Amino acid sequence: MFNEAIRPPLQNLPFILTGDKLSEIILEALDREGIQLQDGDILVLAQKIVSKAEGRWFNLVEVMPSTKAVELARQIEKDPRLVELILQESSEVLRTRPGTIIVEHKRGFVCANAGIDHSNVAGEGNTEAEWVLLLPEDPDQSAQKLREEIQAVKGVQIGVMIIDSHGRAWRLGVLGTTIGLAGMPGLVDLRGQPDLFGYTLRITQIAAADELAAAASLVMGQAAEGTPVVHVRGFPYKLREGNLRELIRPKEQDMFR
Repeated sequence: MFNEAIRPPLQNLPFILTGDKLSEIILEALDREGIQLQDGDILVLAQKIVSKAEGRWFNLVEVMPSTKAVELARQIEKDPRLVELILQESSEVLRTRPGTIIVEHKRGFVCANAGIDHSNVAGEGNTEAEWVLLLPEDPDQSAQKLREEIQAVKGVQIGVMIIDSHGRAWRLGVLGTTIGLAGMPGLVDLRGQPDLFGYTLRITQIAAADELAAAASLVMGQAAEGTPVVHVRGFPYKLREGNLRELIRPKEQDMFR
């Protein structure tokens, strides 16, 4: 299944700058590699290229931290300018310790530093300034726009996912996690279906998008690979309209808060 479904990432994509049209870049890469999209295929994109195309760069030199950001930065030993951006991107600060701040992002998911990243970031190609990169303003909308543009050219029904690297409350290490999707399920509900021995499942819901995000991240790489788009074929669940909200655990059910 893995070899059939997860293809090698698309190669030789250019360095993405603000205003670049990702759909055109991806379509050119697909054509260059001889990949013909089919109904049911999925394109998985690393968050960074979406954020870059949407101009989500910030130069820390231009950030004026608030009193709250300065105080919090002192407690957790972080740059107050970075903390200011984290606060602006968050709806709630959940946990802090020196070097770490865990927040609820304004899109609803929990992550470190509101997903703001220093790695592999050079704003507009400038490596001298103190650039950071924020997550897309609305990853679901970004995924839907890409999906519509690619479908309009290719005439097929596909899914699109945007993923990022997140940690988890109960395990070490980061893995690919969905932050936006369109045209595919986030969650697959198996409750009411029989298992192998005829027992009716009562709890099982599959985080199908996150499973695929982790697999795609594995072939993308996490460092200097420069391969931020993966073509997927053979996803085992039927495509449908979906969004990130499916995957967000309600606060009243979140035992880690």
